[in-house]
Amino acid sequence: MSTTLEHLTTSVRGRVWRPGDEGFDAARRPWNLAVDQEVAAVVEAADADDVAALVRYAAQAGLRVATQPTGHGATGRTSGSVLLRTGRLDAVAVDPSARRARVGAGVRSGDLQRAAAAHGLTALPGSSPVVSVAGVVLGGGLSWFSRAFGWAADSVLSFEVVDAGGTARTVDADSDPDLFWALRGGGGDFAVVTAIDLRLHPAPTVFGGRVLWAGEHRAAVATAFAELTRDAPPELTLWLSLLDIPAPGPGRLAAIDLTFLGPETEGRALTAAIDRLPTPLSDGRRTMSAAELGEITAEPTDPSPGKQRAELLTRLDDAALDALVVGATAPLMLVQLRHLGGALGRPTDTPHGPLEEPYAVYSIGVPKDRAEAEAIAERQAALAVQLPASGRKPLTFLGSTEVLADALPAASVDRLRRIKDAVDPGHVFRANHSVLDVPE
Repeated sequence: MSTTLEHLTTSVRGRVWRPGDEGFDAARRPWNLAVDQEVAAVVEAADADDVAALVRYAAQAGLRVATQPTGHGATGRTSGSVLLRTGRLDAVAVDPSARRARVGAGVRSGDLQRAAAAHGLTALPGSSPVVSVAGVVLGGGLSWFSRAFGWAADSVLSFEVVDAGGTARTVDADSDPDLFWALRGGGGDFAVVTAIDLRLHPAPTVFGGRVLWAGEHRAAVATAFAELTRDAPPELTLWLSLLDIPAPGPGRLAAIDLTFLGPETEGRALTAAIDRLPTPLSDGRRTMSAAELGEITAEPTDPSPGKQRAELLTRLDDAALDALVVGATAPLMLVQLRHLGGALGRPTDTPHGPLEEPYAVYSIGVPKDRAEAEAIAERQAALAVQLPASGRKPLTFLGSTEVLADALPAASVDRLRRIKDAVDPGHVFRANHSVLDVPE
């Protein structure tokens, strides 16, 4: 391997770490510290030309290229790969009159939100401001505003990519419909995305925040959440968060997190059921900028270990609510129920297709050792069998042991496999969740 990597440092202008180099372990570290990521080398590309040079080098050397802008979604299936970091491709350009933005592959969600919010616009961000826009889009992308505007991938107009031959080109619905389709929710198995041109959406006023209660009120809060989501308009998104934070933390808690694309008076009227619940520990609902969405759930912005599991639910009945309220306890730190529906259910030419399930549930625990990791997995499995799960999961919520077939319809997986064979016959690219991992 050392012979194979001999000329890597002279092939690119960006920074290169090889095994034994100072900082190599930190450079290869994924976001989820519970995942061990073995790689041949790490390259931080200086620009898109560097990406092209790396792809050509890897193809000639018989190496794979695994692209991770921020390290989110890592599975550890990277042996024999050069890990590509694209964080320096961080340019953001907003055209407010056209409601469009061009973002580099290293741009984080919060960066785009700040640029768009200055013009009363928004992209389709999720809960965390530190994930890359490219990673979200390649996984389809569930957003605070997906009920109003659909998948994040639905808003993509074109991609700038480097293909398996090391050639930079633009991909859109006209120039390469198959590859364009694959990149909008099929993962990063087909090309390296260096920039994205996407549609922005109007967000002149946003009302949102977290309302937090002591754990003794979990059942009442969950019931109110179910009632609110039955008739919520597409502009209103609500999540139920059941937390169990170990000592010296506050212990068991319940929260309703929400965003509303509209004025505060209307948002408060739509969520009046919250005001009929017991007095909360805190009420963070307020008019906010679309750039402040990451503050609602205040997710960690530094890497940490975690064992996660997600399910899509076909309904939310009393039995499911009871299972969630009872099951959301240590060793799980968070069980979160997200209301979907709205525009997510409309026809879409993406690998996911329409999302017919009305709710998604996500759980995570933070293991200190293998025994605790096993206990977390057992609790997650026990909870899942009590829920009306469809058997399908959002791609961006997949765990490290899951594969594309756990997220996408079989017909989409088959089509992605054919596209992979056509655009990357040498298997230069290795996505976090590769179509090559799915048994034929």
